[in-house]
Amino acid sequence: MMFSFLKRNRDLETPEYQLWRQQFMQKRLSLGMRIAFFYFVTLLGEQFIYLLMGSTHFSQIWLITILIILAAIIYGTNHLKRLRSPLQTSLIFLSISWTITILIQLVDTISRQVKPEMMLIWWMVTFFSQATLVPVRWRFHLISQLGGLAYYFIVNIAVGIEVIPNNIPTISWFINIFWTCFISNISVYLYEKLAKSEFYARNTSEKLLLNILPESIAMRLKDDENTIADSFTDVTVLFADIVGFTQLSSHLPPNQVVEFLNQIFSHFDRLVEIHQLEKIKTIGDAYLVVSGLPYPRPDHTEAIADMAIDMQIAMHKFNQETGKNLSIRIGIHTGPVVAGVIGLKKFAYDLWGDTVNTASRMESHGIAGKIQVSACAYERIKHLYKFEERGVITVKGKGDMTTYFLLGKVLGTCL
Repeated sequence: MMFSFLKRNRDLETPEYQLWRQQFMQKRLSLGMRIAFFYFVTLLGEQFIYLLMGSTHFSQIWLITILIILAAIIYGTNHLKRLRSPLQTSLIFLSISWTITILIQLVDTISRQVKPEMMLIWWMVTFFSQATLVPVRWRFHLISQLGGLAYYFIVNIAVGIEVIPNNIPTISWFINIFWTCFISNISVYLYEKLAKSEFYARNTSEKLLLNILPESIAMRLKDDENTIADSFTDVTVLFADIVGFTQLSSHLPPNQVVEFLNQIFSHFDRLVEIHQLEKIKTIGDAYLVVSGLPYPRPDHTEAIADMAIDMQIAMHKFNQETGKNLSIRIGIHTGPVVAGVIGLKKFAYDLWGDTVNTASRMESHGIAGKIQVSACAYERIKHLYKFEERGVITVKGKGDMTTYFLLGKVLGTCL
């Protein structure tokens, strides 16, 4: 639609976008006022030179007008920093714009030296400058223009001053006024439309990035940090595997397999958010999560224990809702790890170290429906949870290890 920009469309204006536009408008308006300040300072200097030289070009009323405009700009610049409302910022824009355009026209009206040809040039410079420096909220640009034009025609006609040029065709003069306003406003509209789409595209990209990386790691990646690798001396790692899912998937159509797995892992993802953990990855029907990174926390082992118990409850609910008979096998271990981002394409945040391997062995050497915990993790939380000692088992690559089954939280404990 040719004039679709006239329709007010706020559907996509999320609070995040409105905040960005408010901050952007404040920055650009501040820049515009600084430029205007230095422009009028040069005009002020010009008037003082004329005064010292005794030139006939000196104008006392023009000097006073410049001082008023400079005072308004200083006031607006200082007041702008304290504004929080988009409407207030837009009103400052209108106030400064009208102070400049209408006061300058007022000088011409008082001196009865209105020159329509010069006013056209002045409007072009002013309106295009505003559109360039503050290219958002085109409706306020239009209001600014209408205010300046309304003064010119209404006030000057009222006091009997000629407002139509004599040396250029009237129709041509009006056409130029129209296109000056239209081009500046459509430029602002198109710029904001482009800025909005880029904002949402960037926002979507950031959300996708945060889905695969912790926020602090994503920020470091955006800052072009080449190698991201951190050592953490004390974290707790959980491995979980859905027992029987591989066999079940061989009897189901692919879309149902994916649907079931998505339901289960979506439950787990919500639990990760609740317990403020860090999901690392899924491998087939296995799930890896860690606590204590990228931000260290003293209760990382307790948080993982709570997560494991809630995963069992979630699996039980899933079985009730779907009529399936799946169980989950969980392994937990505490210790140091190295975490970092690997790969140039389809990069991932991953963990390495003996702690990860041991947690994986706790899961693979565990029992369906049980949460197997290493002695190291057990010692951290044995006073807060109920355990059953499994005893010594032979673990591949680790030798004999004493392990425990986590049964639940001790009544009366509060984490």
